[in-house]
Amino acid sequence: MSVPVSAPRCWVVIPAAGTGQRMAAHTPKQYLPLAGATVIEHALAPFLDHPRISAVVVVLAAQDREFRRLACAGNAAILTATGGEERGRSVLNGLQVLARRAAADDWVLVHDAARPCLTRADVDRLIKELGDEKVGGLLAIPVGDTLKREDSGRGRSAGSVGREGVWRAQTPQMFRFDQLREALRRAMASGNPPTDEASAIEALGLRPRLVPGSPQNIKITQAEDLQLAAAILAARNEAMKVGTGFDAHRFGEGDHVMLGGVRVAHTRGVVAHSDGDVVIHALCDALLGAAGLGDIGVHFPDADARWRGAASSLFLGHVMQMLTERGLRPINVDVTLLAEEPRLAPHREAIRSTLAGLLRLPVDAVNLKATTLEQMGFIGRGEGLAAQAIASVGSIGVAHEPPTAKKVTAPRSARASAPRAR
Repeated sequence: MSVPVSAPRCWVVIPAAGTGQRMAAHTPKQYLPLAGATVIEHALAPFLDHPRISAVVVVLAAQDREFRRLACAGNAAILTATGGEERGRSVLNGLQVLARRAAADDWVLVHDAARPCLTRADVDRLIKELGDEKVGGLLAIPVGDTLKREDSGRGRSAGSVGREGVWRAQTPQMFRFDQLREALRRAMASGNPPTDEASAIEALGLRPRLVPGSPQNIKITQAEDLQLAAAILAARNEAMKVGTGFDAHRFGEGDHVMLGGVRVAHTRGVVAHSDGDVVIHALCDALLGAAGLGDIGVHFPDADARWRGAASSLFLGHVMQMLTERGLRPINVDVTLLAEEPRLAPHREAIRSTLAGLLRLPVDAVNLKATTLEQMGFIGRGEGLAAQAIASVGSIGVAHEPPTAKKVTAPRSARASAPRAR
């Protein structure tokens, strides 16, 4: 998603101070395990590293000890606040944290901590649709079922409720900073706490816009909702895409080679337009292939002077941005270095750690191997080195279990015999 130069900033507030009593669980529902993470980690995922989101405020109960144990708690984009007795008070406390950061007309997206199936595409659509709105709006879906009114709590129908024009509210709900703060202040002062932010805005006589959401953006309220959320996330995992990449370079003058963003001392350098990092070049091709975006030569051509001598980590940064803009992220990668020299073993963990940081992945989702060619071919004769990679990508907002690493295919002989200088 491209960001207009003059666009207001976007902030996120996630009220997570509730105990979720209807779940009948000892653990608050936002911390229940779901698809390899917790519910709240899934809820946070679409906003972290989003190009339009300046920061996320997670509003926690005063006695909360769980959030700080999560891996995401150390993310620099996350701020915390202490919650109140009602949702409206918790959101107000979150807005207070932003008071010195946000401008009056900045956007604030309020999202439920118990909605783990929101996707980056949902967030992008909401921001795009409300970009020119003065009031703001919310994700919602039209009601499709016939609605019944209960007879005084007796478990019997007292008649049907017309569903024409009736929508079911979801989150995120997105409003201007000052307008939302004023609406919530008035609502809380009235003694009638709102059930959502749109209700407070409506009490000011304003009409928020309804942006079509997804039926999959469910809220965890009952135990069976966890099973449904797990099924939704599992179905997205099945949409995983895989790509392969290969790159090779001749040795030339120099005293080092770059491997996976790490400078490795060597008796020779490589002949390349950029820094010649075969590991990152192969990895970029694998990620681009998985996303159906061509190859590294298309996006970073040798003829473009901008990339002369450039660090290959910049290439990977651009590829990551392209994936993010399409709602994708890496799941795991597997790279094999083909070389007689230098030896990989002394540098393996440093390279894995560097790549994990560039890919925003845990280190155990980055595999790195090496092999020689038993003195066969240009690599075996010590004339150069190469790398081949396989990468899997999936939708942002889904916590994936890293799949078992697959064996990569052999390099194409045509490219091995005539490597491109990149």
